[in-house]
Amino acid sequence: MTNVAPTNIAVVGVGKIARDQHLPSIARSSAFTLAAAVSRHGTVDGVDNFADLHTFLKERPDVPAVSLCAPPMPRYDMAVAAIRAGRHVLLEKPPGTTVGEVEALAELARQHGVTLFATWHSRFAPAVEPARQWLSGKTIRHVEIVWKEDVRRWHPGQAWIWEAGGFGVFDPGINALSILTAIVPPVFVTGATLEVPENRKMPIGVDLSMRSLAGFDVDAVFDWRQEGPQTWEIRIDTDAGSLVLADGGSRMSVDGEARPDGLEAEYDGIYERFASLLEAGESDVDIAPLKLVADAFLVGRQVDVAPFHE
Repeated sequence: MTNVAPTNIAVVGVGKIARDQHLPSIARSSAFTLAAAVSRHGTVDGVDNFADLHTFLKERPDVPAVSLCAPPMPRYDMAVAAIRAGRHVLLEKPPGTTVGEVEALAELARQHGVTLFATWHSRFAPAVEPARQWLSGKTIRHVEIVWKEDVRRWHPGQAWIWEAGGFGVFDPGINALSILTAIVPPVFVTGATLEVPENRKMPIGVDLSMRSLAGFDVDAVFDWRQEGPQTWEIRIDTDAGSLVLADGGSRMSVDGEARPDGLEAEYDGIYERFASLLEAGESDVDIAPLKLVADAFLVGRQVDVAPFHE
């Protein structure tokens, strides 16, 4: 956006992801000005703070956009309230707990003439678009995804993530699926093994199998028990060589040869995209990654594993 006054925006849910990513990106953005925060437990210095979304919507009609960073379980009701109040809505990933509720939000946004943006921040990693361009016109033979991290490091004390609707290890795993669905032809789930701790409701590990009408298979492993170095890697074998996206899409190599790195600014990218959608009066609600997770739960085989403790 050029020569346009910044848009007032409120952050709803002042937790770890908001403080680590959203607030810094909004502060760097020329398209948005943080005008308010809504949270039961946290506050942001220098802006109006509200403990209740409905109070914010009533008292701050001058804030036309909200960034919903609360956990996915309450996010639907929050989004409905914001959309019905005429606010544009940015949804942190995953955009909802079910495919159906996200589709309902998209329809509600259309009816009210507001922008709805279901964000997938990993798609804005610097090597993702170069990878998509390199794959164009090539025949993919096989895809392997290894996404392993330490839940204690990245999600400390976040009990909600283990509850129904919290996604478990699919919370980071869906980042890999968001990259996959952005750079290769459509795929669908053929099988899954979900490792669920005896004292939790959501998986701590997943083996996922997928297939494409284009003729290639995808094997993915998501694991939350990785200690030491973390692994976020996608390997794509083609008729013209093997492409590897490492560090969650930050680095790319072809047949072992590193390609130039770009700037690491995933969340800056989602706010640039949100600004462009507002300017165009459009929405962006891609549910392809969420569908893959939903299908994995639908066809997956659950295996009980040892209890998990923080």
